[in-house]
Amino acid sequence: MKRRAFLKSAALGAGALALGRAGAVGKAAGHFDVFEVVELGHTGVKFPRLMMGTGVRGGMRQCNMTRMGAEKAHALIRAAFDRGIRAFDMADLYGTHPFVLPALKGIKRSELCLSSKIWFRGGGIPEKERPDADVVVKRFLKEIGTDYLDMVQLHCATTETWPEELQKQEDILANLKKQGVIRAHGVSCHSLVALAAAAQTPWTDTVHARINPFGMIMDAPTEKVLPVARQIKAAGKGLIAMKILAEGKVGNDEEKKLAALRHVLTEARADWLLIGFDKAEQIDDIARCVRQIPRV
Repeated sequence: MKRRAFLKSAALGAGALALGRAGAVGKAAGHFDVFEVVELGHTGVKFPRLMMGTGVRGGMRQCNMTRMGAEKAHALIRAAFDRGIRAFDMADLYGTHPFVLPALKGIKRSELCLSSKIWFRGGGIPEKERPDADVVVKRFLKEIGTDYLDMVQLHCATTETWPEELQKQEDILANLKKQGVIRAHGVSCHSLVALAAAAQTPWTDTVHARINPFGMIMDAPTEKVLPVARQIKAAGKGLIAMKILAEGKVGNDEEKKLAALRHVLTEARADWLLIGFDKAEQIDDIARCVRQIPRV
């Protein structure tokens, strides 16, 4: 191994060790830690519980990350990795497929969780055509630069009949899972009835659910979403909480941030937290807040 590669490897190892110690301290103190490794339901996919969203203000394959340009985006992604984030949430809608892996050159693929979402609704992406999932996933793999994805989800389900409407795509994704092209499949929900259907559908491995204690940018009032989130967990599905901070509407209100994070961890019992970041310092702030939340 060349000296430069050796030093890089050693630095990464030291960083991982430091993160492991931080997680151990959080556990010993009886508090949560965003860098604690958590299995996503019963999928076998195990990574630190904080997942970085790449699609802030996303649509038509543009978002804050694409708008900041490749250099700044790569620096942000690398800073997230250096802090302990290993899971990255992408989607066809966001246009961020080409951004993640170039920022993480030299990192083993097995150390990363790469997830994306297929858009089957009208609008949202430039093309009118909606090819089947096998065609779309093949394109995803090429755009991202990987030979497999840890998770692929059907994006933005809103009807209670989405499992029937997208049955063909579910079958294709199940086959891709058998082939090892993807490790898990699921759905991102944007209505209470769609969320309830996800809880009852055996095909669903993972669910993106909008959860916060304020009822902001959610599928229904908190008291209605919470029981469904618990059903998802009880069914052994991976629960990924999103819109935790209501797309930034919580702002810098410390009490509200703590209340939101406490809610998804102790009330909804989410496996992972999905949050989009525009600055590395925001990751530090979330990590600090979560370490104040006691386990119950």
